Amino acid sequence: MHRTLSTVLCGLSTLAAVAEPVWVGRFEGGAAGWRDVSLSKSLTPTRYVLRDWDGVAAIEARAERSMSLYARPLTLDLAATPMLCWRWRVDAPLVKADLATKAGDDYAARVYVSFTLPPERIDFGTRLQLGVARKIWGDVVPDAALNYVWDNRYPVGTVRPNAYTDRTRMLVLQSGAQRAGAWVSERRDLAADVEAAFGAGARPSQLAVASDTDNTGESARAGFADFHFVARDAACAFPT
Repeated sequence: MHRTLSTVLCGLSTLAAVAEPVWVGRFEGGAAGWRDVSLSKSLTPTRYVLRDWDGVAAIEARAERSMSLYARPLTLDLAATPMLCWRWRVDAPLVKADLATKAGDDYAARVYVSFTLPPERIDFGTRLQLGVARKIWGDVVPDAALNYVWDNRYPVGTVRPNAYTDRTRMLVLQSGAQRAGAWVSERRDLAADVEAAFGAGARPSQLAVASDTDNTGESARAGFADFHFVARDAACAFPT
């Protein structure tokens, strides 16, 4: 009986530990580990500042014909905590953007997760393409990436390859102006999303946010807050 009880208690303890949120972007005390990442010297960088925004400790992004990332490295066991939770907001969606075209590849807000793939999942041709891209752009080019975006025209649930590369998938989580001007909470099964896009075995390597307006020449302002991962059967842990 004692051994059985100990086994049960140990199991419950393990489940509780797994259910603990893994925080990767809680900005009350600053943004340790996060940094500006410019993708090209020819691009005007988006401006990122920490601020209290309607009671939420957040990163504010202001884009003026600009594009750069605000990013941090990401080392995570997706098997234990596959659910990515965060809050975001936009003043307004963009007007001229169109994610199906290179000229329209801009977003008022995007959450960008980069991945390293097992070598056997990258064919020889793709390896060559990635090598060329990294010579031009540097190590910011990942094996694969998911972008969760606040779009202006495509319906929520749209999933498409990026206009520039099929190594990146664009997933529309919010669209249009109906929810603009207020914080919106999100919860995504990152493990399921990346497996559907690129197969099993992907490991997250970077989390980034951006407001992106370099192609359309527009202006945008967005906020991002409370990034954390939880187990599939656990609720998000947004501060109250």
